[in-house]
Amino acid sequence: MRAQPKASHFIDGEYVEDTDGTVIESIYPATGEVIARLHAATPAIVERAIASAKRAQPEWAAMSPTARGRILKRAADIMRERNRELSELETLDTGKPIQETIVADPTSGADSFEFFGGVAAAGLNGSYIPLGGDFAYTKRVPLGVCVGIGAWNYPQQIACWKGAPALVAGNAMVFKPSENTPLGALKIAEVLIEAGLPKGLYNVIQGDRETGPLLINHPDVAKVSLTGSVPTGRKVAASAAGNLKHVTMELGGKSPLIVFDDADIDSAIGGAMLGNFYSTGQVCSNGTRVFVNRKIKSEFLKRLKTRTEAMRIGDPMDEATQIGPMVSWAQREKVLAYIEKGKAEGATLVAGGGIPNNVSGEGYYIQPTVFADVTDDMTIAREEIFGPVMCVLDFDDEAEVIARANATEFGLSGGVFTADLTRGHRVVDQLEAGTLWINTYNLCPVEIPFGGSKQSGFGRENSLAALEHYSELKTVYVGMGPVQAPY
Repeated sequence: MRAQPKASHFIDGEYVEDTDGTVIESIYPATGEVIARLHAATPAIVERAIASAKRAQPEWAAMSPTARGRILKRAADIMRERNRELSELETLDTGKPIQETIVADPTSGADSFEFFGGVAAAGLNGSYIPLGGDFAYTKRVPLGVCVGIGAWNYPQQIACWKGAPALVAGNAMVFKPSENTPLGALKIAEVLIEAGLPKGLYNVIQGDRETGPLLINHPDVAKVSLTGSVPTGRKVAASAAGNLKHVTMELGGKSPLIVFDDADIDSAIGGAMLGNFYSTGQVCSNGTRVFVNRKIKSEFLKRLKTRTEAMRIGDPMDEATQIGPMVSWAQREKVLAYIEKGKAEGATLVAGGGIPNNVSGEGYYIQPTVFADVTDDMTIAREEIFGPVMCVLDFDDEAEVIARANATEFGLSGGVFTADLTRGHRVVDQLEAGTLWINTYNLCPVEIPFGGSKQSGFGRENSLAALEHYSELKTVYVGMGPVQAPY
């Protein structure tokens, strides 16, 4: 086993094991090889992690935001120094090509620590409110113990995206990574301790669907932040609401990407490919419904097919590889079933659609797949597939495509490609989604808010907006004169 950690959990600044927990096998998706064995958290481990966070949080909250931020910035520096090591671990954890992880995973996490470390003081300021002789002021105060529940597509990034704003706002965190990708978050916890974070403030525990409720329903937990599917989000939000806990839900999508007839076709194809095939299609914000104006459909599909079939599938540790395996056998089987459904319902298969023959038979590989002539009522156009499957739909005019783009329960993302920037702004203003792009797709720098609407969740990751979701406003009224009472 080549990625075995010292122990399954990281609590109060050190590795902790409890072999009574259910065994979790960490599998390298490229080969099917077991690379680590860990144990899910028992109730005793959950209690220990939350108690550690609860004990450490008040002293941390009493520090100045600048002092807290200084530690996060040191963590960012350490992550950048170890980018190669962390990226290789991320590739082992997820199967994503090293070509991607080395530029998009630990680096994104480091960006988050650096950003929130730098804006700590300004981002947590309150306000002064003059009231004649009296006055009032507001201040942002931490929530307490926060729980982060991660997804398996960007395990290190998500661990940082949730941890950075939570910590800089003065909270403590207990983070549970996906059981499919349990390794990266442990290294993030190590880095934070090395950077000077006091023990107990960032704890990592492993677990499965039985572990989540133990965290969510714990009376000492003030907030839950989930990245996951819509069905999981509904369950987590309902449980948290029962105890009036703060929640952030970053859930799934079936996002529209609209290509008008005046768009730069090659740029639009590049955006569509990034919005469907990056991370083997396992990105929640992907623009999986690609609406192409009928006037340019033939040329768009011709160039798209050529570029898709030229993508290099192979060993994720080879920096020339562009497409790696799915995260698990089960996920690959799910995606293959959707592809068969697309064929059965009458969509035209343009590229891909099966398992590549140039890779290990034990790996969870699938070809990047393009369907054309997709209609709005087809299953592949309505349900989130979470794999490298692009659906190309035809449209004729602006009003029509906006109505069709919005005809979904999801509202995470969307994009528009057009040479007419007036139209670009007009269209995105009418799209019902939380994060939108014009003439690009899926760029999510830490400086901008990221999150969805409708069934794709609520709350925001990243930017100063995230601090609002990890703190609450306290208002103080100050009377400057005698109290006049009518009795």
